This record gives sequence, C-alpha cells and structure tokens, in this order.
Amino acid sequence: MAGTPAPAAPHAVETGTWVWPTTDDWFGGFSGLDTDAKGEAFMAVSDLGYLVRGRFLRDGAGRVTGVDFRYEDIVTFRGPDEADAEDQTDAEGLTFLPGGGFAVSFERTNRFERFDRPAPRGTDFTANADVSGVTWNKGFEAIAAAADGAIYAIPEQPVSHRGPFPVQVFRDGAWSTPFSLPGHGWFRPVGADFGPDGRLYVLERDFWGLVGFMSRVRRLTLAGDAIVADEVLLETKAGMHQNLEGIAVWADEGGGIRLTMISDDNMSRFQWTEVVDYAVIE
Repeated sequence: MAGTPAPAAPHAVETGTWVWPTTDDWFGGFSGLDTDAKGEAFMAVSDLGYLVRGRFLRDGAGRVTGVDFRYEDIVTFRGPDEADAEDQTDAEGLTFLPGGGFAVSFERTNRFERFDRPAPRGTDFTANADVSGVTWNKGFEAIAAAADGAIYAIPEQPVSHRGPFPVQVFRDGAWSTPFSLPGHGWFRPVGADFGPDGRLYVLERDFWGLVGFMSRVRRLTLAGDAIVADEVLLETKAGMHQNLEGIAVWADEGGGIRLTMISDDNMSRFQWTEVVDYAVIE
C-alpha cells in the first residue's frame, strides 16, 4: 500500500503582474518598496533619487490593476552635501518603521537615513555601520524593520565569492553584525521585508546574460540573532520577470501572506517597470 504523500513545502504562486506604463523622464529604476498592511498604500524609491508614494488599485482577487499617485507628492532626495547627483541619491532600499516614518538605504554613497515624513533629507544614522567592505554599486539594497524597531540591512556584496552576506542590525542606537545570511548559488540579496508573521523575507536576484533575470524569495525564521529556519518560497526561471528589486510583505483578508515586488528597469528602453504579486501557500 502506498504511503501517505508528504505535504508540499511552503511555496509562492503568482497571482498577478501589472506593467506600470509611463513615458516620464524621471520614471523608473525602482529599487525599494514598502506597503501598508493591506498591500495598497505604498512608497517606492529609485536609483535616480526619487520617492514616489501612492496607492495600488486592486481588483476583487487582489491583483494590481493600476496605481494612484500625485506628481506633486514626488520627493527628490538630496545628498550629504545637498547635491542631487546620482552618486549621492541612489536610493536602493526602503522600509516603514513600526513607530511611524520610514528609513532609506543609499548605495553608491553608502548611508542610511530615517524620515518622519517625505523630505529631501532625513536623519543620517550611518555612524558605526560597517561599510568598509562594500564596493561601488554593491551596497545595502535590502533593508527591513522588525516589529521591535530594529533595522536589518543586507549588502549585495558577499564576504566571499558566493557568500555569506553579513547582516547588520541597528538596535538601541547602535549598529552590530550579529549574524550572516548564507549564500546559495549566484543569487544576491536586493530587497527585504518583515512579514506580519514576524519572519524576514529576502528577495534575491541572479542574471543570466541575454536570457534575463532570475528571482528568489527566502523566508527566514529568526530566534534572537540566529536563523533557525531558511525556506525558499520562490525561484523563477530566467526571464520570467523583470529585474525585481523591491519587496513588501502583507496579509490578505484571510490572513494569508502576500508578496508584492517591483522591478528596476535600469532606465533602459529594453526593460520595463512591473509590479508582481505572489501568494504564499503553506
């Protein structure tokens, strides 16, 4: 008699993909994303130093069908010397903070800033963060705030060829590096968010020449400063999606975990901005 089939491992299934159409010169390069608890109100930051806030419009099945935002609400970041040059305003990661406001990581001039409200400059809290081993354009793309207010940052630059990736944590006003994210293959972390279940979801990217980008989402269960479970929920084939770099994790009305991701089009006419939704199946 055949045995009972083993239950399927947790995984994510696509629920919708929406292409954000525009011809505006400022538009594109979105690398950081976060949403409210319903996956609707959002903020996104771009390589060119823009902060866009608005609302995703969704149908009855939860699929994005459009976006509502106002041009007058767009903010242009300023650099440390008040410049708006791309090498100072390359915003890569964004996370909402549990007490209000949000934090942004900037990559080329590696730094972290927190904001009480949308503004060209925030409060720099980079002091004592270890940015010494991060090379140009491979900085802290993944940033996420836990429920206790601690901010986790993961660089795209691994310690060695395929990892690990040191996870820096800003807690009680100080930075530390309590653990590392193991590397698997050629994937690099580019986005992160804590879900309503308290687990850390990490978006990773790989690139296969002319074929296209691969995306992977890992779910980390943390106990203190230790990873006690590391699950791969999603790994796409090359070219299935665009260059997904920003991720937001939220819950639907039934309590199911949803993933919303946005792509960085690298300001290229051969790429485009898409918003991709997945549902996690337990």
